[in-house]
Amino acid sequence: MKHRQPHHDGSELYVSTQSPKIGEKVTFKVRCPRELAVENIFIRIFHDGEPRTFPMKKIGLKKKDYWWSVAVPVINPSTHYRFLLVENGNYSWLNGLGLHFGDVTDREDFQILATPEPPSWIRSSVFYQIFPDRFANSGSPKQLPDWAVAREWNSLPHGRDRTTGVEFYGGDFDGITSKLPYIKKLGVNAIYFTPTFPSRSNHRYDATSFEKIDPLLGGDLAFLRYLKSAQKLGIRTLSDLTTNHCGLGHSWIQKALQDPGAKEREYFYWDKKIKHGYVGWWGLASLPKLNYNSRALRQLMYEGKKSVLQKWLSAPYKLDGWRIDVGNMTGRYLTDDLNTEVTRGIRKSLDQVNPNAWLVAENADHLPQDLDGFGWHGTMNYNGFARPLVNWFNDNQKLGNFTGLPGKNPRFDGEATAAVMRAFAAGIPWRSLVASMVLLDSHDTARFRTVVSGSRAKHLSAATLLMTYPGVPSIFAGDEIGLEGEWGEDARRTINWDDTSNWDEDLLSEFKRLIAIRKKHRALVHGGIRWIATEKDYLAYLRESKNETLLVVSSRDSAVISLDIAQYGYVISQTLYGPKMSGGKISIKAKDAISGIWKLK
Repeated sequence: MKHRQPHHDGSELYVSTQSPKIGEKVTFKVRCPRELAVENIFIRIFHDGEPRTFPMKKIGLKKKDYWWSVAVPVINPSTHYRFLLVENGNYSWLNGLGLHFGDVTDREDFQILATPEPPSWIRSSVFYQIFPDRFANSGSPKQLPDWAVAREWNSLPHGRDRTTGVEFYGGDFDGITSKLPYIKKLGVNAIYFTPTFPSRSNHRYDATSFEKIDPLLGGDLAFLRYLKSAQKLGIRTLSDLTTNHCGLGHSWIQKALQDPGAKEREYFYWDKKIKHGYVGWWGLASLPKLNYNSRALRQLMYEGKKSVLQKWLSAPYKLDGWRIDVGNMTGRYLTDDLNTEVTRGIRKSLDQVNPNAWLVAENADHLPQDLDGFGWHGTMNYNGFARPLVNWFNDNQKLGNFTGLPGKNPRFDGEATAAVMRAFAAGIPWRSLVASMVLLDSHDTARFRTVVSGSRAKHLSAATLLMTYPGVPSIFAGDEIGLEGEWGEDARRTINWDDTSNWDEDLLSEFKRLIAIRKKHRALVHGGIRWIATEKDYLAYLRESKNETLLVVSSRDSAVISLDIAQYGYVISQTLYGPKMSGGKISIKAKDAISGIWKLK
């Protein structure tokens, strides 16, 4: 990025409210560098599908920028808008992707939603993802199911072989409860669990029931003990729900298979050309796909007080939300596309029982129409955060592509990486972006420590981005101590609580520092983002709120970092993280990956 540009995003500096009421006037602002000879700026905004333009008013010079403002009523639940800049008789457009000297489509317009906003608590949350079988074992005796292959706690998963998905380590909720003081001390204030229902696998995405907690995890009582302890510590809980499919062991599919006249037949898709007769997710017989043409299925899954969705959000459990597995596939099969109808139904039901609950979906390859703010609050931001950073930091040539694409993971420069991140953000409402989960890795990917070939410096540089980028940060349990793993099952390694000699204690200490910074600073919770450098080996952006501005820099390798922040009207007032700096310039000669966070004034 070679020059300053006009800027707008959906944050509090630029939009007076992120959740207006229908008919309410909303003030929109644009920041424009004073060196540009901009004569006029207009907002182009859709009203009832028709674009209208309103002139903006120059409201004065602040530091190095002129600000322009206009108040316009929002009359539709979802409103697209962008800005027309007039300069020397020519015009340009400012949309979510930046400045364009020519006409553009509406795909990357800014968006504002006049609908109930996501729960406010997620803004200041840092999540800790736990794969229950692998986190902590209470030692309570368990009867080994017939599908399971028993493994010793500190042994490594076998990886890709016949035991994939059935290796049983015995982690449980009483074990998790015993480690809550550790989680609290880490600084996180919310936990996301992969599925906890009974199943025929260690990952539990093949539920045999949605009505109880797996007895292998301690059952409902152990879960309630965990919830009581977590709530006492101020730790919220998000659980995982497969709305797209159930497991072959579920009573619904078993009844449907045994009785051609069973009412449960309508819960599934049937095809005589398929060997097992029914449609499975990705063709897998173990994961029968749910058919939401069935009103009865909708009642069971999410509509009403007796539904799966509402039961676990209600007393005595009172979950704080759901992560929806493969949300992009829910309700979609061949000519059926019920996704919008189902997701909005799920959202409506969630709001009825607990409007303060979070609804975040896996949206594997970014379908922006699914993130319009009417269904899912947000997504697990793989495509707009995790994947581009993996492709930027990646220096493990032996690592296969764990993202589902053919070939090996590429290695992009900083400009390409930032372009991907900005494109994702431009495609959805700001409110959906900041309500999405940002992550470096998960139970479905390689560990980030393996991506960077074991480099603590690179891992910390990426963690700095994790804790400072818009969205809700999530740490896969064990990342903070340097656990490794090449892909999903291999990455689901247990944590050795008895012998911590292999823990990266320095990494753990730095994670705690970064988490504390994230939770403390308003700019990271409510601020916008303005990119100021997208170089080959380093990235830099500003996080700006009404009362605070922070500068974030991250490099992936050795780099000469030179930034003139005085041109933006700022000087450094405090070093929060990284090398100590002062004045209006950043000058760093880094021999390895490095990162920093500085408070500006």
